[in-house]
Amino acid sequence: MQRIAQRDQRALETLYQRYANLVYNMAYQVLQNRSAAEEVTQDIFFQVWRWPEKWNPDRGRFTSWLLTITRHTAIDRLRRENRRPTLMQHSLDDITHLLPATPSHDNHGHDNGRLLRSLLAGLPADQRQVILLAFYRGLTHTEIADQLGVPVGTVKSRLRLGLTKLRRAWKKALEREL
Repeated sequence: MQRIAQRDQRALETLYQRYANLVYNMAYQVLQNRSAAEEVTQDIFFQVWRWPEKWNPDRGRFTSWLLTITRHTAIDRLRRENRRPTLMQHSLDDITHLLPATPSHDNHGHDNGRLLRSLLAGLPADQRQVILLAFYRGLTHTEIADQLGVPVGTVKSRLRLGLTKLRRAWKKALEREL
């Protein structure tokens, strides 16, 4: 990122080669449209080139930041187009397709993905489902409630409880590693 801030185009090419598939997969998960996901992927790398200072290494890992801005950009696109995401073609429990097929130079990101999948699998199904719908599909509380046929308050409670459990489990897992 320092090289990109210095306008080194080769650094951007390297970054693109390393993370383009990951960014595309996240965009596709939200948009369920190949050409729209390709456009979001291009937009993300344009943003990285134009505003490299937006990533702050003190606030988290680069891959986490990159996927977060990808997800938000894709959700914003859905909202601009005033359409809801389509239902997933596969189980919400299977999120391994978001990870690159081969580990990147960022092995901690690969390990974190594996840990997250494991921790999500340990949550009660109703909590896991609302977390995945909110995060990977970008649905609002109301949209989740409509899709699941439950009250909005139930969605909010499940989400809050699930995220609390996930956060505690994540901290415990990290403490065990130390």
